[in-house]
Amino acid sequence: MMAAERNSDLMTRLPPVRGRLIAGVPLAPFCWFRVGGPAEVLFEPADAGDLAAFLAALPADVPVTVIGVASNLLVRDGGVRGVVLRLGKAFAGIRVDGRRITAGAGAMDVNVARAARDAGIAGFEFLIGIPGTIGGALTMNAGAYGAEIKDIFVAARAVSGGTDGRGQVAALTPADMAFAYRRSAQPEGTIFTEATFEGRSGQAAAIALRMKEIQDARQDSQPVKARTGGSTFANPANEDGETLKAWELIERAGCRGLIRGGAQVSPQHCNFLINTGNATAADLEGLGEEVRRRVLAETGVQLHWEIRRIGDPAGGLAEVAS
Repeated sequence: MMAAERNSDLMTRLPPVRGRLIAGVPLAPFCWFRVGGPAEVLFEPADAGDLAAFLAALPADVPVTVIGVASNLLVRDGGVRGVVLRLGKAFAGIRVDGRRITAGAGAMDVNVARAARDAGIAGFEFLIGIPGTIGGALTMNAGAYGAEIKDIFVAARAVSGGTDGRGQVAALTPADMAFAYRRSAQPEGTIFTEATFEGRSGQAAAIALRMKEIQDARQDSQPVKARTGGSTFANPANEDGETLKAWELIERAGCRGLIRGGAQVSPQHCNFLINTGNATAADLEGLGEEVRRRVLAETGVQLHWEIRRIGDPAGGLAEVAS
């Protein structure tokens, strides 16, 4: 079956929406790596109600994949089957109430940090160093510069996107989230729509200074202007429970600057992979796997991907469409 025919067939099976359903959308322009194949169908819901109604009526055999601004995402070259969900402006609102901030899952972390600064709320400064959305930050308990989402989290609202109970809306507490290092306890398929956080009273000038320190440190140590996906691997723990630095292990294994096709281990920070200009997703994923192999051989430590990888390898939707 040609890709256009399959996309058309899927579109006829999808429930009506108030937002947008578009077939065959290239995903590379959305991704910070600028690689990857198309979405079979892209859905941009009008609001949380539109999202819940769509998921409740969606056929159970149609997979759903959520992307944010794709700052920590690698889309494989063959594209993503089923429905790719992208939360747009309707989910990017930010409200301040005292020391609490409620933000939509599509709100950029940096914008939440700036809203907290302007309101004189401390504790959100670390978000200026995380180039993603609140939805992604909740999913992986994002953290940097000594703080994590769990430190400010109060509550969240989410919709089930899994095959069990699709479309059900849930209010989530810290106990429900059970945050741990770079993860939460919510099942795969959970789609966050908004969250409330609480900081502490602070001075806008001091908060702004701390944010600038974080931005300067990030600029100095990370390839922020390159086509990258953020930290590639989570920091592992040794047998004694001590947290190790992934970049140091990669350095020990001699991988700094390592090249595969158009992909390279960043010479500036070797826990970052970069697209030097003509990389494929296969180049980047293959390079990451080679780094994991060399680190294991050199140090005996198994690195685990922090970057989320989705979709089919080449030969999936993208090849059928050509």
